[in-house]
Amino acid sequence: MLDINIIKCLSDNYSYLIKDKKTNLVGIIDPSDFKEVDEEISRTYKKLDFILNTHHHNDHTDGNINLKKKYNAKIICSRYESEKIPGADIKKSDSEQFSLGETDFKIIHIPGHTLGHIAFYSEKAGAIFTGDTLFSLGCGRIFEGTFKQMFTSLEKLKKLAKKTMIYCGHEYTYSNGRFCISIDKDNKKLKNRIQDVKNKIEKKLPTLPVSLSDELETNIFLRCDNKIIKNNLKMSNSSNLEVFTKLRNLKDQF
Repeated sequence: MLDINIIKCLSDNYSYLIKDKKTNLVGIIDPSDFKEVDEEISRTYKKLDFILNTHHHNDHTDGNINLKKKYNAKIICSRYESEKIPGADIKKSDSEQFSLGETDFKIIHIPGHTLGHIAFYSEKAGAIFTGDTLFSLGCGRIFEGTFKQMFTSLEKLKKLAKKTMIYCGHEYTYSNGRFCISIDKDNKKLKNRIQDVKNKIEKKLPTLPVSLSDELETNIFLRCDNKIIKNNLKMSNSSNLEVFTKLRNLKDQF
C-alpha cells in the first residue's frame, strides 16, 4: 500500500510525499521548494529515501539538492533530460521500472511540455503522477515538444485503468474547468465537477486527486474525438490532432 501526502508549494504547485507502508521507504515527487517539503518530511517521517522528478523545470526540482544533502536521498529522473536535473542519480527510460519498497512504478515517457517529461505510474497503488502533462481538466503548455507529441502522450495516458487516480503538478483545476465549459457547454458532469471544485477551493482543499474515469468524461483535451466538441469548434471533419491543436491554442489565449 502507498501513503500519499499532498504538499502545496509556491503559489500553485503540488509536491507529493509518498511512503510504501510495508517497507517504510519514503519518496518525494517534484519537490518545488525545500522549506515547505522539508517541514512536511520533518513532521511525518523524518527521513527521505528517494526524490522523483517528472521533468526538469525549476518549479519541480528546486528542492532537489538541499533534500539530497540533508537526507542522502537518491534522485530518480528521466534519462532523456538527466543533464538538466539537479543531482540526478538514477536515470530511467520509457517502460522501465522503479520500486519504492513493494510499490512498483512504471516510467511512462510523455513528451510535449518538455521533451524528456515522464510520469510515474503504479498499477498496484492505482496512482499516476503526471507532472505538467495531464492536469485535472487540462493539459500542460507545449514548450519544448510539438502538438503531436503532447496529443500522443495524452492518448497514451487515456489507455490506463479508468480507476487510476491522477496526481498532477499544479492547482489549475478551476481555471481549466472554466475553459472546458466554454467549449463543452452542455456537459452536465462537467458542470457538476466545476461546482465540486469551487466548493473544495472555498474550503482551501486540494482538488486532487481525480480519477481518469472522471477526466475522460469532462477534460476536453482527452475528448478530441467527441462529435459535440468538434461541432462546437466547427471542426466536424477535422482530425483529432487538429482539434487538440485548436483547443491548446485557444487555452493559451483564454
